[in-house]
Amino acid sequence: MTITKENSVVSLGYTLVEAGKNEVIDSNVGGSPLELITGKGHIIPGLEKALMDMKVGDKGDIFVVAAEAYGEVNPEAIQTLPKDQFEGIDLKEGMVLYGQGEHGQTVQVVVKAFDDAEVTIDFNHPLAGKDLMFSVEVMGIREATVDEAMTGQLACDDEGGCCGGGHCH
Repeated sequence: MTITKENSVVSLGYTLVEAGKNEVIDSNVGGSPLELITGKGHIIPGLEKALMDMKVGDKGDIFVVAAEAYGEVNPEAIQTLPKDQFEGIDLKEGMVLYGQGEHGQTVQVVVKAFDDAEVTIDFNHPLAGKDLMFSVEVMGIREATVDEAMTGQLACDDEGGCCGGGHCH
């Protein structure tokens, strides 16, 4: 069986680094595989495209340009706000803060700079503007059930385990 554009449930081992650097950003090697349904936007577009037609046991290094990953840095996503909006927070440059967006979703921002009056925050994803390198191994592939294909959510089994032993997202 090979990975197809839509409704393949894929179990994936991966290590992620910024292209040209050796520092690991994220990895699940030695842990539970990442499980996802293709065609549902569960992973960045460039990685999903590169996985197409791979089979169980296939391994490879996948280069994903920023535009096909978390996008380019958007200068409009950098804002300066009055410092009093951050009252009670011991601000540090580079720290990550979480808040609530307009539609109730969780948003992540990075403190870029601050002074006595203002705080500059960045709403861009921390990996925006970065080319990425994934080392992947396809550990499993199956067709999504009708419910999984409709909802985009992986099903739990009768024993209470989710997603074949992995993590539901």
